[in-house]
Amino acid sequence: MKIFYLDMDNSGISGDIFLAALLRLTSDPDIILNHLKELKKYLKGVQNLNINLNKSEYSGIQLNKLDIMIKETKNHRTSKVLKNSMIDFLNNLAISDSAKNFANNTLETLINAEVEVHGSLDNIIHLHELSSVDTLIDISGVALCLDNIGYFKEDFITFCSRIPLGGGSINTAHGLLSVPTPATSKILEQSHIPVYGGPIDSELVTPTGAALLLNLNPQFSIYIPEMDLFKLIYSTGQKEFKDFSNIFRLFYGKTTPEIIGTADHKLKKYVEDITVLETDVDDVSGENLGYFIQEIQNEKILDIQVLPSITKKNRPGQVIRILSYPKDAFNIIEKIINELGTLGVRYHTIKRICVDRKIIKTNIEVNNNKYDLQYKIAYIDTNDMKKIVNIKPEYEDLKKISKISGVSLKDIQTIAQIKLKDLMDNV
Repeated sequence: MKIFYLDMDNSGISGDIFLAALLRLTSDPDIILNHLKELKKYLKGVQNLNINLNKSEYSGIQLNKLDIMIKETKNHRTSKVLKNSMIDFLNNLAISDSAKNFANNTLETLINAEVEVHGSLDNIIHLHELSSVDTLIDISGVALCLDNIGYFKEDFITFCSRIPLGGGSINTAHGLLSVPTPATSKILEQSHIPVYGGPIDSELVTPTGAALLLNLNPQFSIYIPEMDLFKLIYSTGQKEFKDFSNIFRLFYGKTTPEIIGTADHKLKKYVEDITVLETDVDDVSGENLGYFIQEIQNEKILDIQVLPSITKKNRPGQVIRILSYPKDAFNIIEKIINELGTLGVRYHTIKRICVDRKIIKTNIEVNNNKYDLQYKIAYIDTNDMKKIVNIKPEYEDLKKISKISGVSLKDIQTIAQIKLKDLMDNV
């Protein structure tokens, strides 16, 4: 199975930066560039169109960069003109139907985003930024490149990093707009890929880049997936920044179904990120450690463990290990430092699978009296079935019933187990 990993953390994404990287994967980039130059025949008002794939350099790294020179007398076109021009262009090329569909769907994504933001667009409404020939170059070029490397006929899966959006504001045909623009935001709403502002005040994600990404349907991965790496390609866009590299990285390789086969697994929806926090202590008394455990459980932690260890100079100590959600990690680290006086806390983020659970309130009868009892049910919920993983009564409820009724805890547990059969039949 072939694999892409789109690393956008130091670039964002635009149509030209993605196309510049993909061209280096094709058997002959010049063939595709010559095809794209023919777009001028399909758009009225384009007098001259020249496209070259050149090399740029940043900190000694060779980068691929598209240089596009357009001379046109018309830059406002309707959605109908834009769609028909691209369809006519692609129909005259030896390109697969899947590639044509990808290009058409990407353009539709762009147009629909404009419709949602600015209202209904009919055939007489001009599309401003989207009407430029650049849009068709980027979308058609990406479709041609993907088709050339067999993306649509081979087993391919795409992953991507989080997306830096940039910041500040830009001038558009609709006036001064904050970054990300409304159209870009609308597209990214559908992607479910983590985004963040900054790290510079400039537009790092264009609507075309966002639309191309969305139609690749990538899975988010904070790290580069395991693969046999065939090629790593660096590319850059038209903008140059003083304190931002603007380097897009495209990892292309091969993986095995065993590694990547979890993509459609029924447990996939239960994957979540958690942070593991650890510190070593050897000078905290048992009383203080007990107090810390009690206090830290009032924070937003998922679990805490205290493990025996040997520290420097062979002193006996403990490893304090806490699980939390990433967003709560730094507040918990601050609490650990303040309460334990430790000089440092290790942390790293990992993935876990945590299945569904729910609480069912019911009652059991003990010596002709009824007592409230809660059962915790863990289950896996798929489209066609709900599988019970575990079900057990809440221990605190059992203790309370035992104390009130005077019946031993062991006997209360037996009664609660008998009740399980009825619950299983009705879950």
